[in-house]
Amino acid sequence: MSVKTLTCRLLFRSLKCTIVASGKNQRARHAAAALPGRSSSTRGYYNTAKPRYPGPGGAPHVRVVDLRSDTVTKPGLAMRQAMAEAEVGDDVMGEDPTVNELQKIAADMFGMEAALFVPTGTMSNLIAVMVHCRERGDEMIVGDVSHIHIYEQGGSAQLAGVHATTVTTLPDGSFDLMQLESKIRHGYPDPHYPRTRLICVENTHNIQGGRVLPLTFLKEVRALADRYGLSVHMDGARVMNAAVAQGVHPHTILQHTHTVSVCLSKGLGAPVGTMLAGPKDFIARALRCRKALGGGMRQAGVLAAAGKVSLLDLVGRLEEDHRNARTFAQALLDFDPLFAVDMAAVETNILRFYLKEPSLSPAEFCARMVQVGEGEEAALGQGVQVLMYPHFGNSVRAVWHLGISPEDTQLAIQKMQFVASQHLKEKLRDQ
Repeated sequence: MSVKTLTCRLLFRSLKCTIVASGKNQRARHAAAALPGRSSSTRGYYNTAKPRYPGPGGAPHVRVVDLRSDTVTKPGLAMRQAMAEAEVGDDVMGEDPTVNELQKIAADMFGMEAALFVPTGTMSNLIAVMVHCRERGDEMIVGDVSHIHIYEQGGSAQLAGVHATTVTTLPDGSFDLMQLESKIRHGYPDPHYPRTRLICVENTHNIQGGRVLPLTFLKEVRALADRYGLSVHMDGARVMNAAVAQGVHPHTILQHTHTVSVCLSKGLGAPVGTMLAGPKDFIARALRCRKALGGGMRQAGVLAAAGKVSLLDLVGRLEEDHRNARTFAQALLDFDPLFAVDMAAVETNILRFYLKEPSLSPAEFCARMVQVGEGEEAALGQGVQVLMYPHFGNSVRAVWHLGISPEDTQLAIQKMQFVASQHLKEKLRDQ
């Protein structure tokens, strides 16, 4: 067992004990009260038309390994039981004990004063923008390939009236600090300019392949924000992956931000939900925004119960996903003429690798990984369908999660080797 693995397990075991003790006290109170650069394809992001793959059903002799996203996870038996037995109340009235307990657990874990249970990460990020940028026409600074900027439909402008200006996202998910500082507007209240209010960072960084933001970078961003009176919000959908990868307590990361949004429905395995955390006055205003956006869910304890299992029981196992991703990445190196992968960039559960052979595009490779080709069952002992997505910059994205075991990873490797070998044979035959 590596030092990082041991450190991580001890860290989250200790963290869980602390949180559980806090939860028991709260329940008692309830009872008393009642590589290549960023060269892009046509549009520069995901292909606009994602391929449609067959569902995980199919013939019994075909095994499906779904690496499209860590959002495809399904609640396990313990989580389903916790949901079935959850004590509930009206959360809009603040009376759902399970939601209240989850919010306390999250706030303690993140080192924040308070937290709010929100249906989705997109809503959570939008709420954060709405609270930090209080006037229409305020401005936030975001990475040019950040999730907030690319995949959330421009909700900050569409619904909140907040302008976004971008800085170049570096390969590790960070920014050049001089460029970041140059984007801060100094002319307010000059009528020509918006007022800069907020800097948004993303950790881990989705498009850049699950990269973990360096702690030194976060510290410098916070110092810059403090110097200009700005707030820092972290889109921390996968920040628990970052904490596990760095072997640190989540608060070690989040001490450099004012607020954070953390998804429960990705690698942590809950079916629904995101935690938005920050100062008490921020969360009080966030509660109003959540209601305005339709996020008040009434007897939400059924869902919050799943979130409790995620935070208390499933954080430590994220390292398994990281290990499985590295195992697959290492196997790609055996087919160097076809694939390129930067092992140093494989830090968490997201793997982004490149197709070097012009005759095999990312879309065709992904299609072949789904097809059960001739001779495959004889070679592998069964048919294997591996679901992935073509990514931008001639790359493919694969994501590991709690639904993918080491055995599944080995099956995915065998399928990759079969597809690669078949392609190389075809290429030789055509020469």
